[in-house]
Amino acid sequence: MQRSKNDVWVGLFVLLGGLALLFLALQAANLLSLSFQSTYEVSARFDNVGGLKPKAAVKSAGVVVGRVESIVFDDQIFQARVKLALEKRYVFPKDSSLKILTSGLLGDQYLGIEAGPSDKNLVAGDTISSTQSAVVLENLISQFLYSKAAEGGGDSKK
Repeated sequence: MQRSKNDVWVGLFVLLGGLALLFLALQAANLLSLSFQSTYEVSARFDNVGGLKPKAAVKSAGVVVGRVESIVFDDQIFQARVKLALEKRYVFPKDSSLKILTSGLLGDQYLGIEAGPSDKNLVAGDTISSTQSAVVLENLISQFLYSKAAEGGGDSKK
C-alpha cells in the first residue's frame, strides 16, 4: 500500500516537471504567448521582412506591447503586409515608425515601434506608413565587397 502511494506521488512529480519543461520550451521558442489583454489591429507594409514570423514580439523601449498576427505577400504592390495586434493599454501616435530588429545570438527578429510627435493616435484598422525593412546580412557583405573591389580595381602594385 505504501509503495503504490509513493509511486503515485513520484509519477505526479515527474508529470508536473515534464509540463513545466514543455511550457518553458514553448515560451523560449515564442510559440506560446499568455496575454489576456484586449488588442487592436494595425497593419504595415515592408519591402523585406527577413526572418520575421507570426507571433513575433512588437516592442517599444524594450517592452512587449503586442504581437505580429500575420504576414502575407500583397501581389498588387509587391510588398509584405504585416498585421499587428497591439495591446489596448498602449496607445501610439499615428506617425509612429516600425523597424525590424534582431535580438539575441540566434537572430530572432521582432518589430520595434517608435512613437512619433503626432497628437492623433493609432486606432484599429490604421496602417503605419513609416517602416524600415530587415537588414539582410548577405546584402551588406556584397555591398562591402563590391565597394572594396571598386576602390582597388584600377590599382596594381608593382
